[in-house]
Amino acid sequence: MKARVPSLILHRLLIAALTLLIVSFAVYFATSMLPGDTATILLGQSATPEAIAGLRKAMNLDEPAILRFLKWIGGLFRGELGTSYANNMPVAALIGDRLLNTLKLAGLTTIIAVPLALTLGITSAMRRGTLYDRIVTVATVGVISVPEFVIATSAVLLFAVYLRWLPALSLTGDAHGLMGMLRVYAMPVITLTFGVSAQMIRMSRAAVIETLNTPYVEMALLKGASQSRLVLRHALPNALGPIVNAVALSLSYLLGGVIIVETIFNYPGVAKLMVDAVSTRDLPLIQSCAMIFCVGYLLLVTAADVIAILSNPRLR
Repeated sequence: MKARVPSLILHRLLIAALTLLIVSFAVYFATSMLPGDTATILLGQSATPEAIAGLRKAMNLDEPAILRFLKWIGGLFRGELGTSYANNMPVAALIGDRLLNTLKLAGLTTIIAVPLALTLGITSAMRRGTLYDRIVTVATVGVISVPEFVIATSAVLLFAVYLRWLPALSLTGDAHGLMGMLRVYAMPVITLTFGVSAQMIRMSRAAVIETLNTPYVEMALLKGASQSRLVLRHALPNALGPIVNAVALSLSYLLGGVIIVETIFNYPGVAKLMVDAVSTRDLPLIQSCAMIFCVGYLLLVTAADVIAILSNPRLR
């Protein structure tokens, strides 16, 4: 069994690499099929046909799509993201600070959401059938049913309009000191935490309950083990794989939710940059931002698969 673990991990890594290649192909051609001509949008409707043709040639838009894709994917392997059409700047320079802002927002959300969700999920499984369990279950189902933009809009109305505790826009330039950071990040983090935690609570609760129903846990119960020992010593280590998968899948949800949150709160992150790039049809910038989200998602899912393999007692 031990010899099988490296082969399983290698298999997961190969699947991730192949998936990334397929996704890059889909991202490139999906963005290339966006309506409108890039040269016409950049020059305006009053531009002459000669000027449009010259700009298309300068940006290599007159080349076949498959040739442009091969050049683009080759540049990605070399770490070259290309040049922005709208700003005439390297895409890497435009993304640099924005990516750091998005990572800060995701990191703060993770620090709050993961301990909160695991605590509620595990304690709910330990007290299944009680009033506490029913309250947690109803609350998580209610949060899952509400879209992020509704939570974000409600937060703005409550904390910014009525109570006037927090600013409606999250501008990182105002994050000076602890109170400044709280004011800037409070509403985006609250919105993302609601969406991430709800799924994580349900999945971790289900994983622990499934492990508690196994024969070896029931045998430990018959031997007089306390409830906390049953969960912490017997159930939780064997439920680690499903719980890690639940955490990774829930955190990958950040990649979709952050687009809505950054747009509503005008937060200067990668998602907001990508939304702005769509309006100007800045293809290199759109493609690079999309690939960042795809790579982040694949890293989370692949890491969850590898940890699930390593934590599987039957494979160890």
